[in-house]
Formats: sequence, structure tokens, C-alpha cells
Amino acid sequence: MKLQVTQENLNRALSSVARVAHSRGTLPILANVLFKTSNNRLSLSATNLDIAITHYIGAKVKEEGSITVPARLMQDFVNSLPDGVIELELQETKLHVSTDQYQSTVNGILADDFPTMPAISKGKTWTVPSSLFKKALQQVVFTASNDETRPVLTGILLQTIDGKLYMAATDSYRLSEKQLGANKQDIRLLIPAPAMHDLLRVITDDDQDVSITHDDQQTLFKVGDIELVTRLVEGNYPDYRKLIPAKFATQATLKRADLTNITKVSSLFARESAGSVTIEADEKAGQLSIRSVASQLGENTATAPAKVKGSGNITLNSRYLLDALGALSGDDVVFGFNGKLEPTLLTEPGSPDYRHVIMPLKS
Repeated sequence: MKLQVTQENLNRALSSVARVAHSRGTLPILANVLFKTSNNRLSLSATNLDIAITHYIGAKVKEEGSITVPARLMQDFVNSLPDGVIELELQETKLHVSTDQYQSTVNGILADDFPTMPAISKGKTWTVPSSLFKKALQQVVFTASNDETRPVLTGILLQTIDGKLYMAATDSYRLSEKQLGANKQDIRLLIPAPAMHDLLRVITDDDQDVSITHDDQQTLFKVGDIELVTRLVEGNYPDYRKLIPAKFATQATLKRADLTNITKVSSLFARESAGSVTIEADEKAGQLSIRSVASQLGENTATAPAKVKGSGNITLNSRYLLDALGALSGDDVVFGFNGKLEPTLLTEPGSPDYRHVIMPLKS
């Protein structure tokens, strides 16, 4: 293998794939990145056996070949090199890396032992605009669970309902759902949240579409020059839609920035109580207030003007509330709930495409 590639392209590709390489696995080769030439392009691949990412970049290939090299070392090394052309030359299992100022040799492992994900031969394929898919990931992926004892909740659900595609996630304390437009296919995929985090990192604003191909066991995402393959999570996802309230005894509409500010201030006094704050909507006064108490530090009440229908109060985790407000993008937010023990719903006025549910705390 002998080729030339720019530092910018090689650094970008290593940044895309290297984080998937797993140095703590039982197979040493899983800590490596596969360099492989094909059709005057260089592909870089990494896998942890559950997720695999491949990034293709343009290269001036003089001799074809392949080798795997340590991911962490290669990423840090190439990132430290100046802009310009890098020459890569393979001699047996040693990859020689040279520029005008640097000459280095990296010891590799033969590519024959590098594990590959099975190809999806008879899968369905559909596309979603990349900007819409990226926005959905930003609004949904953080609500998936990290608890491996409940593996179903560590997945992101992609499903079609009545001809529309939805993305949803829940950790049983909060829930988010985003509509991604019309899709006539029958889709129900449970994708590991780590794979969706990796996908979010590689989608850029310049990409046109995300192409999605899937069978019963795997899903392949294609974004520009990047391919990500992931195994699906097994199990039945809960019927989360039963948790989303349709009507409210109390509903407040206010500036999202105002609610964010009073929540941030109140959260400072809520550290002792695991972030617990009490939110009260006052229809007569036309305001929403948040109260927090810290026995050692003091207490705080912060208010914001709001259009309120039906007075009431509820106790929530302030961190979950801030996360939800950060996921919304409009100037205003609608905050609705039914009593102290029922879930609360945050939406944007006149925009039902994104819904965020937070379960209350016992006050």
C-alpha cells in the first residue's frame, strides 16, 4: 500500500471513526483502525462488534493494500501534524507516515483478522433529510436510558404510525418524541443510543440526506462519505404514547428563555434535594413560579409572566426540565400538567412535531 492524502481529510476521517475503536476489549485488533484502499479512495473503519463506522476520503493511490493501526495513536499523531500532504507506505506490517518535516513508523496488525459486520442483503431502504434527522437526534437521544439492566430502554425507537415517521426515547423518568414527516413504509426499529450518538457526531449541515437500510437484525446509515452499521436492540418497546397527556387541568404559555432562567436560578438551591423544585402556575396573577429549598443554604422563589389556564403546582427534577427546554427551539413554550402525580408535557405553541414528557417527583 502506498498513497498520498491530505492531513485535513485524514484527520477528519480518524475523528469520525476512532472513538468506536474499543481498547478494553478482549481482541487487541478492536483498538485499531482499518486502512484500506479501493477505487482511488482510502477507507478508514473501526468497530466494537456492535457498531461499525467507515469513512471514505479521496487519495492518490499508487499501490493498493490494507493494514490496521492503533486508533488512539493514529488520531493523536495525525491531529498534531501541520496542514499539507501526508504519504503513507506499508512495508510488511509497518506503516510509514511521512510529511516534509516528520517521518514515523507505526506498527500494525494484518487486516485479515479485522472483524466485519455482516452485509444487509435484503433490506428496506428509505431516506430522511439530514438536517431534520440531526435535529431529531438532538431532541431525542439524550432521554434514552443508560441502565443496561433494562436494555430495551437504552434504544432509540424509529417507527411509523399512520403514515408518519417518529423517533422516540425514554428512561422511564422522561420521554421525548419527534415527528420526521411522511413515510409509507412499515418501520419499527430499536437502535442502540450509542450508535445514534455516533451518528449525530458525523452528520454535518452540508449533507443532503441520511439513507437508512435495515433488515431484522441491523441498520445501515449512509451520510455523505460515512457509513455506520449497528445491530438492533432486541425486545418489545413499551407503549409510551399512553403516558402522553392530551388534556390539562393546568397549562401555562411563556417565554422559553424566562422559564430557563428561573429554572437555572432555582436549581442552585435544589442541589441538596437532587434537583427537586416546585412549579406553581397562578392563573389569577398570570405567572409561573419555581420554588426550591436547601436546608443548609436557604430558599429561593423565582417568577415569570405567563398565560395561565387553571392554577396548580407540581414538583419536578430541575435538570430534566433544563434538558427539555434546551431541546426545544421556539421562543415560547407550553407547559401543561394534571395534578401533582401526573406527567407534565412541554411543547411549542402550534408545533406538535416535538413532545417532551417529564414524570413528577413526590413533593
